[in-house]
Amino acid sequence: MNLPNKLTLLRILLVPVFLVFMYVPMPFQYSLALLVFAAASITDALDGQIARKRNLITTFGKFADPLADKVLVLAALAAFADVDTIPVNGIVVIIIAAREFLVSGLRLVTAEKGVVVAAGIWGKLKTAFTMAAIVVILLSQVLSMDFGILSADAEFFLYVVNLLLVWISVLLTVISGWVYLKGYWKYIDMK
Repeated sequence: MNLPNKLTLLRILLVPVFLVFMYVPMPFQYSLALLVFAAASITDALDGQIARKRNLITTFGKFADPLADKVLVLAALAAFADVDTIPVNGIVVIIIAAREFLVSGLRLVTAEKGVVVAAGIWGKLKTAFTMAAIVVILLSQVLSMDFGILSADAEFFLYVVNLLLVWISVLLTVISGWVYLKGYWKYIDMK
C-alpha cells in the first residue's frame, strides 16, 4: 500500500477516535477532538498532493479518498447535532448526507457508461469550507467548554458565527449537488 493510500486509511481510522472525544466526557475533550479532526483534515490535503506528485493514483485511492472525506465530515456533523452549544441539527446533516448520496449515485450511474465524474470546483470548495467550518466550531467549543474563557457575549457571537458557517456549508453543498446533477443529468435513464 502506497503512502497516499495509507494516509487515506489513517483518516478513516481517526473517525472513531474523533467520536470518542466528542462523546466521552473527559478533560479537554473538545481540544482532543479538534486535534484529531485537524490531523485527519491534513491527511486529506496531503494524500492527494502526494498521489499526484509521485504518480501514485490508484483505484483504491479514487474510491477511498472521497469516502474518507464524507465519513469524517458526516461523523463530525452528526456528533455536533448532539451538542446543545453547536448550531447543527438533523436538517443540516440530512441535507449534506443527501448531497453525498446523490453525487455517489451519479458516479455509479455514469461509471456504467464509461464516464468519470471528477471532483469539480464546487465540490472541492464545499469540502474545504465545511472542514474549515468544523475546525472553527470545534475551536469555539475549546474556548467555551474546555477552557471557559469566553464571556456570555463572546459565546453568543461565536454561536452566531458558527451558525453562519454551518448554513454557508449547507448552501455550498446544495449548489455543488445541483452543479453535479445538472452536468450529469443526461446519463440518468428515466425510461
